[in-house]
Amino acid sequence: MNRIEKLNEFLNVNPADSFVQHALALEYIKLGNDAEGRKLFEAILEREPSYVGTYYHLAKLLERNGDEQAAIKVYEKGMEEAKKAGDNHALGELRGAYEELTF
Repeated sequence: MNRIEKLNEFLNVNPADSFVQHALALEYIKLGNDAEGRKLFEAILEREPSYVGTYYHLAKLLERNGDEQAAIKVYEKGMEEAKKAGDNHALGELRGAYEELTF
């Protein structure tokens, strides 16, 4: 059984598991399936906007696909959520990526 099959098996048991959904999105991206990865990242953030780690990966995916304006908005929202959560590490990563894109 490959990783995607195993992660989907976990999601069948608990469809709202953001950690598993995030891992599955990363697996899809590794295989070049950005559309499926994006869909999963967006579902996580819609359900759980405080899941800070997803903002960075979604914004990078958007950047890679040429949608810089959408990536900027995702970075900004992620920085806002990281501040709320007191997650300075995530805030620093998001800010660095944001500044690299906007300056």
